[in-house]
Amino acid sequence: MGVKVNEYERAFEGWLVENGVQYVMIDQARRSLLARNRIKSFDFLLYPAGRGRESTGPAIVVAEVKGRKFKGASVGGLTGLQCWVGMEDICGLLRWQEQFDEPGERAVATIVFAYRFELPSVETDGREVYDFADHRYMFQAVSVDDYSVNMKVRSPRWQTVMLSADDFRRLAVPVRRLLTHSEEGISERCLTRVM
Repeated sequence: MGVKVNEYERAFEGWLVENGVQYVMIDQARRSLLARNRIKSFDFLLYPAGRGRESTGPAIVVAEVKGRKFKGASVGGLTGLQCWVGMEDICGLLRWQEQFDEPGERAVATIVFAYRFELPSVETDGREVYDFADHRYMFQAVSVDDYSVNMKVRSPRWQTVMLSADDFRRLAVPVRRLLTHSEEGISERCLTRVM
């Protein structure tokens, strides 16, 4: 049985390939093997270029891709973007971050929101977009550390959480910034916690 991925994960993988980012995609068919650990699995392990002790960025990024449709006409100010996740996602990513984090090889777990534009023309306000399989996408990342500190309950019944619009605007970064080790790509709180 091959790797089963959704359209958002395929689009993100296409972006990774085109940008020369080393990665490992987690085989959905084998996730049951990870279930013994009782930790929800993730979608990708990313290995940013230039990683290592001299780098300001992570050596490994544990990424969970969350696909969302965007039906608006503009992403200016990052408004109207859904950013909810399951509480299980947060707990799992925090645990995986601990598992992969080692001295000199620090890991950062992140949620990558893959927004698929529903309208043919969307004002992107200069943000990077990616065309894949007749759709246009935008990828924004929030570290699980930042998310977990700022999240609010969305639905107790469904055990989902979310960020306020202001927190999302403050914490979300283009995925490229996270992978190029810009100090702006990871919050100061996250950097001081793991260094």
